[in-house]
Amino acid sequence: MTRKRNDNNSTEFGLWLREQPEIDSSLGYVATNIDYVWQNYKTGEWMLIEEKRYMAEPSYAQMQVFRVVNKAIRDSKYRGFHLIQFESTTPDDGRTFLDRKEISKEQLISFLQFRFNEVKCEGGRCK
Repeated sequence: MTRKRNDNNSTEFGLWLREQPEIDSSLGYVATNIDYVWQNYKTGEWMLIEEKRYMAEPSYAQMQVFRVVNKAIRDSKYRGFHLIQFESTTPDDGRTFLDRKEISKEQLISFLQFRFNEVKCEGGRCK
């Protein structure tokens, strides 16, 4: 059965989708959003970012969708799919993790500037 949202962040359409038995998750249908399509329009570089506060983890269904999307993208300017987790809500109120590796606020800024060598990112993943 399709899970009800446990927050107040859905749209009316999102709520409607969850109420339709013909497209219930038990039939295989899932939906997830991607938090950020991050781009430098001057260089054409871009990446996908999922943000999680309070060290939350993406759900299994989210990770499956993210893998499919990441694998399907063939653009040479695409710089990968990344998970940013905050101990609290921002880099200013707690620790920050990029692809499960703790980083500083300065390293996060470098990452967002596509300066991956400063945060040890290779092949679209940060280690």
